[in-house]
Amino acid sequence: MRIAAIVTTYFPTSHAGVIVGKFLRGFPTDDGLIAPRTEIASLYIDQIHERDIGRQIAEKYDVPLYESIRAALTLGGTRLAVDAVLLIGEHGDYPVSRLGQEMVPRRYFFEQISAVIAQADRPIPVYNDKHLAYRWEDAQWMYETARELKIPLWAASALPVVWRRPNWEHPAGEKIDQALVIGFHMVERYGFHALEVLQSHVERRQGGETGVRSVQCLSGEQVWRAADQEKWSVSLANAALSKIDGGPGKLEIDRVTDPLVFLIEYVDGLRAAVLMLGDNGFVRKFSYAQQRGTAIDSLEYHVDSGPTHAAFGYLGLNIEDFFVSGAPPNPVERTYLTTGILEAAMISRGRGGKLVRTPHLASIHYRSHSRARRPTGSRPSGASIADWQTLEPGATPAAQSIPTSRAGTVRGSRRRED
Repeated sequence: MRIAAIVTTYFPTSHAGVIVGKFLRGFPTDDGLIAPRTEIASLYIDQIHERDIGRQIAEKYDVPLYESIRAALTLGGTRLAVDAVLLIGEHGDYPVSRLGQEMVPRRYFFEQISAVIAQADRPIPVYNDKHLAYRWEDAQWMYETARELKIPLWAASALPVVWRRPNWEHPAGEKIDQALVIGFHMVERYGFHALEVLQSHVERRQGGETGVRSVQCLSGEQVWRAADQEKWSVSLANAALSKIDGGPGKLEIDRVTDPLVFLIEYVDGLRAAVLMLGDNGFVRKFSYAQQRGTAIDSLEYHVDSGPTHAAFGYLGLNIEDFFVSGAPPNPVERTYLTTGILEAAMISRGRGGKLVRTPHLASIHYRSHSRARRPTGSRPSGASIADWQTLEPGATPAAQSIPTSRAGTVRGSRRRED
């Protein structure tokens, strides 16, 4: 099975760097290094970073490096010649919108990918790394185009398939009264991860996913005033924080800088919060807590496994399962919804914390199913923590890209393309 890897940029710790290499070398997991069943048949890099290793990877593993997305999908020919697409639109030197969103060209990439697929009339699976797009209109276009062309589409965060302590998820079909996620770091990039953690649990509640009615993002002192007004639960925040190994144990307002909170109201009345606790080191992990009646469930998410970046080993394994089967490990609607929630939160923040009604998200209904492979232990072990050598930028030969030969011009009645 041949895969085209379409990436924004490729340096050692970029998402391309920690995902594509797994498809070439194997997927490190607690149960061993799992050999790929697929092959990277082509590579397209939109921007060459100053610490680029993508060209060196292409040289080392004999992967053709193309100058256009179309060429990468056709392997330099005229028709679709691959069986799946790995679209990694994360990192790179792109503008930032007035709302603070990184304007990564995921839709633009997907437009080109879907056009080649449509021309061939051969739907193939496409994985889009992280949220579908920074703008709802783009995400909606991608989702609806995939459905129209019958393209199997999946998008995801690695967080739902990392180590949990305890190894727990919300029991399917049971009610949730309220839920909260602890997050940190960059509001858009890491806020998305926090929303995926949240959604992976709450979508399993009684009645399934019903959509979102409104979103509000509060900043600074607004966050603590909202707690006083019981718009989010300090007791749930403390329950989540208590699960973080080496963490603060409980909320200490004086130690938090630049806090944010996303307040989410679902159509069925569920209220949830994502509490982003800044970037000063107060917390460096995600955690989750929820209330069911008088019971509170909480758990920590652990990501770090050293140089293997094995969280992406598990994510990559699930991507490969999707490519081979054509069936997403969980409904793509999860990330379709979190994409919309994230944009609404960014809009709310840009408006000084005003509540944003989301009728476009109220119609996203789905039932959770999860075929995702994830670790059962609370910490990495086995191949997840084994040695993993990474190429040093500039230290090994780099591949030369294959120039494009097609200009796209159609001439005369013969319709010959240049």
